[in-house]
Amino acid sequence: MLACALPQAARAAEETVEITRAYIEAAEEGYRLSSAYSFDLSHGLEDALQYGVQLYFTTEISFTRPRWYWFDEKAVTNKRTHRIWYDVLTRQYHVTIIGSVSQNFESLEDALFFIRRPTRWVVAPRGALKVGEVYNVTVSMGMDRNYLPKPIQVSAFNNREWTLASQKKTFQYKAE
Repeated sequence: MLACALPQAARAAEETVEITRAYIEAAEEGYRLSSAYSFDLSHGLEDALQYGVQLYFTTEISFTRPRWYWFDEKAVTNKRTHRIWYDVLTRQYHVTIIGSVSQNFESLEDALFFIRRPTRWVVAPRGALKVGEVYNVTVSMGMDRNYLPKPIQVSAFNNREWTLASQKKTFQYKAE
């Protein structure tokens, strides 16, 4: 019975995103998230990329301030999405941060490295957090199946190969 459970546990571990680093830095323009992720694409996702399906990875962050007399105050919520696709004609992978920069890569590994180690992202402007207050910061990252074409969405919601997400990581940050 244990032998049957181990391969499923190993497959489940492969289908997750691990947040290896996440912390907040105060800068002149605001508060930045510095993060790193660890994940691999399943064989099905790699094949989909090769056949022209665009994949989207979304990082979500929220700052909440605990209050004893009511629900926690939601100070800031933000999200950023990376899109990756393969161009058969140029034989290059393209990664775009939606609403921002786009970059081309020769290999899938280089393109995934750009997604796994994103640039520091300004998640909140200066003044959005009260200086000296302690906030609970929650970060999560995963493949966003809502951006997929509708016919693929239907099969993706029933297929484990198309599930790639992290657990929510929560830590405290004292605003500077």
